[in-house]
Amino acid sequence: MRPMKAIPTPIQIDLPPSPRARLTATVKRLALECGLQISGITTADAFPELADLLVDRVRAGHLAGLDWFTEDRARFSTDPRNLQPGAQSIIAVALTYWPGPTEKPDDGVPRGRISRYAWGRDYHKVLKRRLKALHEAIEREVGHPVEVRNLADTARIIDRAVAARAGVGWYGKHAGIIVPGYGSWVMLGELLVDLDLEPDKSIDRNCGRCTICLDRCPTGAIVAPYTIHAPRCISYLTIELRDAIPRELRPQMGDWVYGCDVCQEVCPYTNAAKSAQDPEMRPASLDNAYPSLSWLLAMSQEEFGAAYFGTPVPRTKRRGLARNAAIALGNIGTEDDVPVLSGALQGHDEPLVRGHAAWAVGHIGGAAAKWALDGARRAEPDDYVQSEIGSALESCR
Repeated sequence: MRPMKAIPTPIQIDLPPSPRARLTATVKRLALECGLQISGITTADAFPELADLLVDRVRAGHLAGLDWFTEDRARFSTDPRNLQPGAQSIIAVALTYWPGPTEKPDDGVPRGRISRYAWGRDYHKVLKRRLKALHEAIEREVGHPVEVRNLADTARIIDRAVAARAGVGWYGKHAGIIVPGYGSWVMLGELLVDLDLEPDKSIDRNCGRCTICLDRCPTGAIVAPYTIHAPRCISYLTIELRDAIPRELRPQMGDWVYGCDVCQEVCPYTNAAKSAQDPEMRPASLDNAYPSLSWLLAMSQEEFGAAYFGTPVPRTKRRGLARNAAIALGNIGTEDDVPVLSGALQGHDEPLVRGHAAWAVGHIGGAAAKWALDGARRAEPDDYVQSEIGSALESCR
């Protein structure tokens, strides 16, 4: 019997990367050098499956109060080439901001909480500046002008859909993008470019059966997986809403005065995030993270500007932040805090703040609270504040 011939081992030839692949790798390296810790590439093709979904969300009232997000905007936003017709690729980036484990100081001062993304410099400006630096670095690399559109949250594009398709992260049930190793502690931005780059694959992961973010949302704003009902969301209430916060939601808002991190804090993926070492995302002072509530209630416009200029917080304006502080102090305060709230009730220049201070006094309750409300009712000229005082007195009884 003749011996069998050995089958030769196939020769593997490692072909050099294509010019397209080399350019794509270079772009990602440049992004990292420009302070954009995470990046991914996708095409500039439309997201047709999202248009109907977003329109349905608008019609269902989930975006009520965000008057700028119309059905027309929803449809427009799902095609990046509406913003830049010549775009071939999208460079999706993420700026990480988790500072590591932090606790509110136990210093005897009633303090509120500011959402961690707003502790440091305004991320819109940080992202746009770093994306501009990336654009300039790409042009130096390729040796010719590159047409781009620099996007950081405010433009009409669906940031999370871009990030998911570019492999930056995947959708969590709290509707945020979860980035491996960083959780959802990221801010998203994009460069639309007229370069043919190699797209990344999306990440095939999901939350499985976990519903902890839905279960622990303080106001029940996550009404279904991936679906936020904005009018109940603490971030909407403390930042976007300009008028009185519904009374039935106030007790559920805890000590949040700007935004809310609860759905991220309870997420197992986000809980294991690496801390970001980015100085621009760090708070300049304690009041940029855990501000004194009595100070927020008494601060002048000048003090507000000095503390928060250059951060995202001015979006809510001084009156909004003081309104939120009144609710927070009503939720975490004691009878010892009634004098501070009474001072705001009788002396703040904004009726909106006086009205919420009345609610807070009534929510704390007690003899001192009733006395303060009775005194304010006799002197208050504003009908809205009078209605809040009346409701607060009923709570005291």
